[in-house]
Amino acid sequence: MIDRRAFYGRLRRLALPFALQSLMLALVAACDALMLGQVAQEQMTAVSLATQIQFVQNMFLSAVTAAGAILGAQYYGKGDLATIRSLFNLTLRFCGLISILFFTACELCPEQLMRVFAHDETLIRIGAEYLRIAGWSYLLTGISECYLAVMRVTEHVSVSVLISSSAVVLNILFNAVFIFGLLGMPKMDARGAALATTLSRVIQVTLCLTITRLRHYLTPAWRAFFRTDRLLFSDFWRQCLALMGGSLLWGVGFTSYTAIMGHMGVNAAAANSVAAVVRDLICCVCNGIASAAGIMVGNELGAGRLETGKQYGIKLKNISWVIGFSSTAIVLALTPLVVRMVILTDEARSLLTGMMVIMAIYMIGRCVNTVTINGVLDGGGDTVFDMYSLAVTMWGIAIPLALLGAFVFHWPVLAVYACTCLDEVGKLPWVMYRFRKYKWIRNLTR
Repeated sequence: MIDRRAFYGRLRRLALPFALQSLMLALVAACDALMLGQVAQEQMTAVSLATQIQFVQNMFLSAVTAAGAILGAQYYGKGDLATIRSLFNLTLRFCGLISILFFTACELCPEQLMRVFAHDETLIRIGAEYLRIAGWSYLLTGISECYLAVMRVTEHVSVSVLISSSAVVLNILFNAVFIFGLLGMPKMDARGAALATTLSRVIQVTLCLTITRLRHYLTPAWRAFFRTDRLLFSDFWRQCLALMGGSLLWGVGFTSYTAIMGHMGVNAAAANSVAAVVRDLICCVCNGIASAAGIMVGNELGAGRLETGKQYGIKLKNISWVIGFSSTAIVLALTPLVVRMVILTDEARSLLTGMMVIMAIYMIGRCVNTVTINGVLDGGGDTVFDMYSLAVTMWGIAIPLALLGAFVFHWPVLAVYACTCLDEVGKLPWVMYRFRKYKWIRNLTR
């Protein structure tokens, strides 16, 4: 038995800031789509396709920071702050290298990157202009994500959310200024969105470095930055490899969905871009619960309270089903409003309506799987299952069907879009079976 008042109180304190942070990040994409949608459909679509590069980068970064957070949550439950500082060094080294690689690619070959997602020369040109400017923000992303991850596992969640939210608010304001040419600035369209992203990322990194100089905040162990305990590195690398495999399968898979829809025409790409923004906004709650679940379960298991950790996991899994069905109702209720908000052609508007209905069903699987896999299972170090499930359901079923439907059998756009939503719904029984084996109930600390 668990103390329900304590459980829900802690879940609320952790999940609300995480959900708010996820919401604020999704709002950037939403504002980009809305503002650029007022300029031209091609501007909105090109930026939506170009930001898939950052999406792939975030998959690498999230795997590294999640590996540090999984171990960090358990060591924090144990009270071992020195080991968390060593984990901080590890995540910074890996994330720094990833950021440099993506920055270099965006600056040297943006057109080639855009050709992965579109064949229309106008979309490629606009997207390449966006990437040349936004690439500078990708260089800074790894640093800020490491600092924010450590803040979250050391009970500074509210501060991390404040930093992220401040950067997002500034990003939205800068978007308006540079996209529309307000306050005497030139009208820059897609390039303005890229500049806004870069400036807000500079401010975010500055805030992270400044605030962590205060007392009670953990900072990297700079004098031992390139020294790592072999056992800790082994534990970190084991988690990181599994998470990176899962992140790459999921991230590249989602990018493949976008590329497939992008090659089905401008109208299909535009409708898919808007649907993706709505999906990310609705998923904020389940993302917040999942992040909180990883910390709560990890703290209990790291402290040796295995039975309490198990009961927490069961409770959180049940909550995920409630969130899933609620999200379905919200998507259906918002469909008429969303279709009217963005300037689209009649064909794109019709496609968007159908995509929203399909996505409503998809949301059940997305919410349950996010909380159960990325929260509960990862909190106990069961990170390999995510990679296996994605290899089977996404790469073995959904992507092949979508490719065949789009380029071989020439199915309607909505039929291909439905194929891209099969993975989350299809793996639900498998996820529940894995959960009930309770292999995730482990203390990972040494």
